[in-house]
Amino acid sequence: MIDHTGVIVSDFEQGKAFYSKALAAIGYELLMQVTAAQSGSKDFAGFGEEGKPDFWVSGGTPNQPPMHVAFRVKNRATVDAFYQAAMAAGAIDNGAPGLRPHYHPNYYSAFVRDADGHNIEAVCHEEQN
Repeated sequence: MIDHTGVIVSDFEQGKAFYSKALAAIGYELLMQVTAAQSGSKDFAGFGEEGKPDFWVSGGTPNQPPMHVAFRVKNRATVDAFYQAAMAAGAIDNGAPGLRPHYHPNYYSAFVRDADGHNIEAVCHEEQN
């Protein structure tokens, strides 16, 4: 089981603002910030829900190749809301909300790219709801 993951972005403040807006639609919020002085290397922003940060953003040289991170959500409306929030926050479209039956019949997802090209996805595996 994965406990946490994250991405490195070229502009920490911009990345933190983008993910704050885009992930709010799936119930994630900025839960923790760790300064470079505290970490000994760089600033970190931890996003999650229920008090547990499990997605971290840090500044520096962006991951190459860019990362793909998929967030599982409870319903298709949340996938749609994520896509709209991410696009409003400046994302680049990488796949509008819809079924991807080549994965399985109920795979409903949306893909966006952040400013550094990271492929961020919201996915629902449930039947229409």
